[in-house]
Amino acid sequence: MFTGIIEQLGVLESVTQNGSNITYTISAPMAPELKVDQSLAHDGVCLTVEQINGNQYQVTAIEETIRKTNLSEWGIGKKINLERCMQMNGRLDGHIVQGHVDCTAVCIAAVILAGSWEYRFEFDPAFAALIIEKGSVAVNGTSLTCFNVSESAFTVAIIPYTYANTGIHQVKIGHRVNIEFDILGKYVQRTIALKNA
Repeated sequence: MFTGIIEQLGVLESVTQNGSNITYTISAPMAPELKVDQSLAHDGVCLTVEQINGNQYQVTAIEETIRKTNLSEWGIGKKINLERCMQMNGRLDGHIVQGHVDCTAVCIAAVILAGSWEYRFEFDPAFAALIIEKGSVAVNGTSLTCFNVSESAFTVAIIPYTYANTGIHQVKIGHRVNIEFDILGKYVQRTIALKNA
């Protein structure tokens, strides 16, 4: 489980196709502190550390993960939002994030304001029930508050610290981002569906 508070930015060093899987080699300051079999969120996608070599490590994404996320679009040099699992004695500064991406969304607007940025994302309206005005959403693993919510789009505001210290500054109009909706909304939706069945 994660919180959506990004610890570091990793850099994608290499991509290797292994059958239907893809192995990514990533460099990051935290790499020497990692352990094999440890789970990390990479742009909101939970992946397992397989190898560590100095300041680099490797993770592999299977076909299902690649299909549901934007991982197939990652290019060498991309900055990746990294977060280690939440410690049970730590603060929940963001919101509960599982690292299980629900869908991707497309950036349809990116506006520079006086001291902040606003991004608008369009997503599959099948997920409309899982997002609410002023609710939490994970965008590439970053816990953000959404507003101007419609059945297929929402806007987030980015402060300078978040802009500089996460990969959001790489996102341009037309780019796809990984979206994970709030787990609390999923449980409510499931409960209602079962009661109405």
